[in-house]
Amino acid sequence: MITGVHTLVYADDADAARAFFRDVLGWPHVDAHGGWLVFRTGPSELGVHPADGGTLHHEISLLCDDIERTVAELTAKGARFAGDVEDRGFGRTIELVIPGAGHMLLYEPRHPTAFDL
Repeated sequence: MITGVHTLVYADDADAARAFFRDVLGWPHVDAHGGWLVFRTGPSELGVHPADGGTLHHEISLLCDDIERTVAELTAKGARFAGDVEDRGFGRTIELVIPGAGHMLLYEPRHPTAFDL
C-alpha cells in the first residue's frame, strides 16, 4: 500500500535550497545522511492536468490560507517573489523564488482541496 508521496526538488545549489526550506519556510526535517535533509511538507494532494502540446512535466505548488499574510511573513524571513499576486480563477497566485532551484507557485486555492480527506 502507498504510504506517502516523496517530492524531489532539483537545485543547482542544493545547500541554498535546503537552507531556504529549513530556515525560511521552517519545515521540520531529518538529516538522511551528511546534510541531505528530507523535509516534512504537511498535507498534500495530486492533480492530473492534460499535457499541452505533448510536453510532459511535473509541478510543485505550495498552498496557503491567506496569500497576503503568507507573502508578508515569508518576505520578513528573507523570501523573494517574482511578480505580484494574480487572480487565476482557481486561486490567487504568486511565484516564490527558491534559492538555487528556480520558482514554485504559491497559491491560495479557490477550488475544493483533497488534502484533508
